[in-house]
Amino acid sequence: MCGIVGILGQGPVADRLLDGLKRLEYRGYDSAGMCTVHDGVFDRRRAKGKLANLAARLIEDPLPGEGGIAHTRWATHGAPTEDNAHPHIVDDVVLVHNGIIENFKPLREELIADGRQFLSQTDTEVVAHLIAREIERGVPPREAVANVLPRLHGAFALGVMFKSEPDLLIGARLGAPLTVGYGDGENYLGSDALALAPLTQRIAYLEEGDWVVITREKVEVFDRDNQPVTRPIVNSGASGQLIDKGNYRHFMLKEIYEQPVVVAQTLRSYLRPVEEQVALPDMEFDLAKISRVAIVACGTASYVGMIGKYWIEQFARVPVEADVASEFRYRDPVLSPDMLGIVISQSGETADTLAALRHMKAAGLTTAGIINVPTSSMAREVDLLLPTHAGPEIGVASTKAFTCQLAVMAALAINLARAKGLLTSDLEHEIVRHLREVPAAMNHALSHDEEIEAMAPKIAAARDVLYLGRGPEYPMALEGALKLKEISYIHAEGYASGEMKHGPIALIDDSVPLIVLAPSGPLFDKTVSNMQEAQARGAQVVLISDAEGIAQAGENTIATIEMPKVHPLIAPLVYAVPVQLLAYHVAVFKGTDVDQPRNLAKSVTVE
Repeated sequence: MCGIVGILGQGPVADRLLDGLKRLEYRGYDSAGMCTVHDGVFDRRRAKGKLANLAARLIEDPLPGEGGIAHTRWATHGAPTEDNAHPHIVDDVVLVHNGIIENFKPLREELIADGRQFLSQTDTEVVAHLIAREIERGVPPREAVANVLPRLHGAFALGVMFKSEPDLLIGARLGAPLTVGYGDGENYLGSDALALAPLTQRIAYLEEGDWVVITREKVEVFDRDNQPVTRPIVNSGASGQLIDKGNYRHFMLKEIYEQPVVVAQTLRSYLRPVEEQVALPDMEFDLAKISRVAIVACGTASYVGMIGKYWIEQFARVPVEADVASEFRYRDPVLSPDMLGIVISQSGETADTLAALRHMKAAGLTTAGIINVPTSSMAREVDLLLPTHAGPEIGVASTKAFTCQLAVMAALAINLARAKGLLTSDLEHEIVRHLREVPAAMNHALSHDEEIEAMAPKIAAARDVLYLGRGPEYPMALEGALKLKEISYIHAEGYASGEMKHGPIALIDDSVPLIVLAPSGPLFDKTVSNMQEAQARGAQVVLISDAEGIAQAGENTIATIEMPKVHPLIAPLVYAVPVQLLAYHVAVFKGTDVDQPRNLAKSVTVE
């Protein structure tokens, strides 16, 4: 959500600022802008919509200047208009902001009463006015920022520059990530290491409450009490090359096809193939002493948590609560120090999940994080980091991050079972063999891409689509419905198949496609029975199953998608592929923006 790039350079910075914004497109945005300081004046360009619109403005009217800040905005307060786009300029101050200022209304009223006029509907402009007012009163820029920060409530990352001091860039963070980059006679500010990758590999991550004073020659970091602190400079390892789609039409399709490789990479770090054992990173606590588990996540990651609940309770016999992070704290859950709290996040910066993590830590829980960005806030705060190895995921709709999270969750469930003494060596060996089959099974699933594309028009014509599954395929039904909603804008719902007769079956008629996830096995007959009840009422069924299941129940369907026959443990990873491809091809057929669907952001860093 939103993105910040700031450069104090030795030459023109506009092109480099634009490149940094391109690296932040994956976060989601609906307007963009940049401002440079040149010959004692601010020069700004802004545009609503895609970065291409801003780039076109810059071609028509180039920006000079050797220092500047740039921003991609995802609208919160105020519509996605050019007036609301960042950077905001107020007097001597130009400012960009990620996050939400929760107390902006009383601050705005105070400033209006003081005679100040606002040109936008944003909460951000309030911050610029507060700093500008301090400077108007004779306060130097860095002290002005220090005076204003304690007045701001909410979540924010800020980048601020000053007309009167063009060699000064100030950043601050509270609840939203911000990174400092170190160069040679140049220094930088960015939302993440990826944005700064072509500029420098030497970065420092600001901690919660930090603010930083940057010049071309020096970086000074202060904590929330305005005390000087040192944050370690590390090598980011981020690639300086822009991530591209290769031969794929969209990043989402590329990332769907990357899954066999990245899941294999992820499993490789958790499996010992010679010993046929599951291994976790070294930890400073005893899994055997865990009596309960709480899993917290948002969106697609929350379905990993639901599947994890099935796996942990089945194999380790430990009770599990799986919550969406936005509800977790507010239901005041019963927590105790003998619990393991697990957070799941692609970015490691998701605001609701990060708040839930801190809530669990305050209650004395041991915490673990299944996270794709090892330098993120969550990764640094959990007791046990369980990294996924999906690589950067650019498409807003999560695909490869989801299946890598599932792979790690499976490893955790099996390791917990062994710690509890409930896993024989023979069973562990068998499970490891099945986990090693996942990449090949996913490749097999991908081989059905063309037939899924061929059936997409039948689904694209629908106003409503239902997904059914039982056991771990129930969360997969929820995930399939979410994917379709996210990128095709078709209303879709996922249900536990046995719940159909308890209400949702009233929605069934011959205009409602029903996507059924039903691998053959102990739950197959029950799922098919529910499917046939819907078929009797005119449902247009797409059955996703293996050859055995399709042979039994494939009649009277509008389409079938054949999956390889796999062990129930790994079925969710394999069945993720067809639901992703189906959503993708329906969206392409409808002509929607697959990689950056409307109203959505990749990393949701505000509540």
